[in-house]
Amino acid sequence: MFNLIVGTGALTMPKAFATAGWLVSLVLLVFLGFMSFVTTTFVVEAMAAANAQLHWKRMENHQEEEDDDSSTASDSDVLVQDNYERAEKRPILSVQRRGSPNLFEITDRVEMGQMASMFFNKVGVNLFYFCIIIYLYGDLAIYAAAVPFSLMQVTCSAMGNDSCGVEADTKYNDTDRCWGPLRRVDAYRIYLAVFTLLLGPFTFFDVQKTKYLQILTSLMRWIAFAIMIVLALVRIGHGRGEGHPPLADFSGVRNLFGVCVYSFMCQHSLPSLVTPVSSKRHLTRLVFLDYVLILAFYGLLSFTAIFCFRGDSLLDMYTLNFARCDIVGLAAVRFFLGLFPVFTISTNFPIIAVTLRNNWKTLFHREGGTYPWVVDRVVFPTITLLPPVLVAFCTHDLESLVGITGAYAGTGIQYVIPAFLVYLCRRDTQLAFGFGTINKHRSPFRHTFWVGFVLLWAFSCFLFVTANIVLSETKL
Repeated sequence: MFNLIVGTGALTMPKAFATAGWLVSLVLLVFLGFMSFVTTTFVVEAMAAANAQLHWKRMENHQEEEDDDSSTASDSDVLVQDNYERAEKRPILSVQRRGSPNLFEITDRVEMGQMASMFFNKVGVNLFYFCIIIYLYGDLAIYAAAVPFSLMQVTCSAMGNDSCGVEADTKYNDTDRCWGPLRRVDAYRIYLAVFTLLLGPFTFFDVQKTKYLQILTSLMRWIAFAIMIVLALVRIGHGRGEGHPPLADFSGVRNLFGVCVYSFMCQHSLPSLVTPVSSKRHLTRLVFLDYVLILAFYGLLSFTAIFCFRGDSLLDMYTLNFARCDIVGLAAVRFFLGLFPVFTISTNFPIIAVTLRNNWKTLFHREGGTYPWVVDRVVFPTITLLPPVLVAFCTHDLESLVGITGAYAGTGIQYVIPAFLVYLCRRDTQLAFGFGTINKHRSPFRHTFWVGFVLLWAFSCFLFVTANIVLSETKL
C-alpha cells in the first residue's frame, strides 16, 4: 500500500506546496489524507460484507447437497473444508485454520467490480465500470509513458552537455539527437518496448507474484526519500536554504488539490493488497499507521524542499532539482535520484494492470459460467495491456488525459464509489443476517453521517475540478 500511494504524486508535491503556501498546504494534505483513510476503511468493510454473502451462499449450497445425500455433516464443518480446499488451490493465501469460521473473514479476493455487482443496481454497475476503466486505463497509459520518458531524459542528457544539471526552462524536441543517428523519440520508443517486455508479463499472472519486486523497490523508495530529505536538511543547516515560502497563497490551491487527491489514491487496488494478508485482526490499525507514515513522508519531503529551494526554481519532478552538481557532487546519486520515478512507477504498473484485468473479467462474468483458457489467460490480459502501450507509443504528453478523465474518475473512485458501497453493503447485511449482526471489519466511521460527509466532499471536488478547468481555459 505504501508503494502504491507514494508514487509520482509525492515528487510533484513540493512545487505545489511552494505555490500554495506552507500552512494551507499542510492543512489540505492532512485533511485529504484523513478522507482517503475513511474511504479505505469503507472499502475493507464492503469487502468483508461481500465475503460474508459468498460464504453464506456456499454454506446453503453445501447444505442442499448434504440433504440430497442424507449427510449428517454440519454447515460449519462443510465451510471449513471448503475454505481449506480453496486455500490449497491458492498457495499465495494463508491456509485457514480449522475451527468456527467467521462469515466476515476476508478470504476471497472480491474486486470492486464484483462488489458493485453485488450491491449496486444495473445503472450503478455500469457507471462504476465506466468510471474505473477510464481511470485505470489512464493510469496505465501515464505509467507506460512516464517510465521510458524518464529514462530518455536521463540517458539522452548524459550523452550531451546537460549531464551535470537540469534547468527549469530547458526545452527539448523529440527530433533532437540522442545517441548518434537515434533521435530522442527513437530512444523513448526503445525504452517503451523494453518496459513492456519486462513488466507486461505481470499482467498475465497475479499481483502477489510481484512480492520481491515490491520489497526491492520499497527499499529504493526509502533510500531515495532519505537522500533527498537529508541533502535538503544539510543545505538548510549550512545556511544555504533559498526558500521563503508564503504562509498562504490561494491562487495555488487548485494545483495543490489535484496533486494531493492523486497522492492518496489506492482504493481501487485494495482487494489485491488486503486479501493475501494472513492475519487481519489489526488491519485497520495497520492501515492507519501506513497513512500516518505516508503523511510524515509527504510533509517532511515537501517542507525540506520549499525551505531549501526557491519556489520558482522547484521543478515539477522534484528529483530533477538534485541533478545539479552544486547540489549533489556524486554522479551515482544524481543518476539514482533521476531514475527514482522509474522505480516508483514500475512497481505500481503490475498492481494496476492486474486490477484492471480482474475488473474486465468480472464485468463479463455470468453466474455459474467459466472462461475458456485462452480468454482467461490471453484475451483479458491483452486488452488490458495493449491500449495503454499504444497510447504511450503515440505520445508522452498525457496532461489532458490526466486533467479531465483522471480528475473526474479519480474523485469518483476515491470518494463516491466507496461511500455508496459501504452504505448499500450495510443495508444488505442487515436484511440478510439480521440487525444484530456485526461485521468484524466494519469501519470505525460507522455512522451514516460519514457516508453523507464523504459524498458532500466528493460533490465539492467535482465542482472544484470543473472550476479549475474552466478558469484554466479562460486564462489561456
